[in-house]
Amino acid sequence: MSTTNYVMSAEVHNAIVSAAYRKRGYMADESDAAALFSELTARHGIKTHNAIKALHLDEHLGSKAGGCKPGATIERLPSKFKAVARWDAHRKLGQAVALEAMDECMRLADEYGIGAVAVDNAFHYLWGGGYVIDAASKGYIAYTNCTAALAEVVPFGGKYPTLGTNPHSWGFPTTNAIGFPICIDWATSVVAMGRVQQFVREGKMLPPGCAVDKDGKETTDPNKVVALLPFGQHKGYGLSLIDELMAAFIGGSLPTLRSRWGTGPNDEKHTPTFFFQCIRPEALGCDDFARGIGQAENLKAVIQDILGHGNDNCMLPGQPEAIAFAQSEKAGGLIFTAAEIDAFEQIATEAGVKLDRGTLRTIDAA
Repeated sequence: MSTTNYVMSAEVHNAIVSAAYRKRGYMADESDAAALFSELTARHGIKTHNAIKALHLDEHLGSKAGGCKPGATIERLPSKFKAVARWDAHRKLGQAVALEAMDECMRLADEYGIGAVAVDNAFHYLWGGGYVIDAASKGYIAYTNCTAALAEVVPFGGKYPTLGTNPHSWGFPTTNAIGFPICIDWATSVVAMGRVQQFVREGKMLPPGCAVDKDGKETTDPNKVVALLPFGQHKGYGLSLIDELMAAFIGGSLPTLRSRWGTGPNDEKHTPTFFFQCIRPEALGCDDFARGIGQAENLKAVIQDILGHGNDNCMLPGQPEAIAFAQSEKAGGLIFTAAEIDAFEQIATEAGVKLDRGTLRTIDAA
């Protein structure tokens, strides 16, 4: 059974998204950064963290709720460690901050072999995979984690959500070896809350074991979800906990108060934190590769061995995103479902921009 998808040009998409952010008071550079990052997500087939999700977050937790401040300026704090930058984002738009932070990581890595940026008082940066894929495509080993905007995940063995979905994102410069960057990117819940929202839009049910309702009982109805479960039971719990502990070192406060403005003491903090890191691959080489081959040849040999021995049909992390990117390139634009176009029409109306569905080319999707 096939369904009809719509192809929207990047120019139309970016004009709508940028206008929507400007309508909410964001500066032109912030709005353009948000639009470009949303374009990146759409090109890679990411449905859970595209412009629809970004503007939804801004609506409920961002500029209209005090969690994000249009026009805010990043404060670069002193650091006694040359390869580590410390930033106070002052609630600046997350995508703009994250793009700049990863650029700074790459600059530091060029000088020191490794670079890291810690960001306090941040706002949700959406799809972590986008930042590391971009850096990996430029030749870096890249990593980021963050604390999610809200505590929506029940810890293993518990009943109350005290953790964020807290993603981890790794990108590896493997384009020369396999044709695309390997990207290992996941929320530490079974599904991201963005996936739940997507299923609401699409009228689909969740798989079992993903979420609970208001009574703490498991549900597959996305409309009844109030909290998520960690993937892999104690393993996902532990990975989610890593983000909360990193945040505690950076300056993040109580997870259950995050983004819940007006709760807790007057001197309480409610903002997420970010952590970014880039490594120059040559900085890691210890010059003792098997058979006397170089680092690049060794990388390719390791990947081939993993996919060998009858494992030829296995997909590598990042491969679905690479396939979606190729499909976008072939289609000559960004591919959206009918339900997503419905959402974009609403966004365009809010932004005062015209979107004529009839002008969009359609393609069949299996």
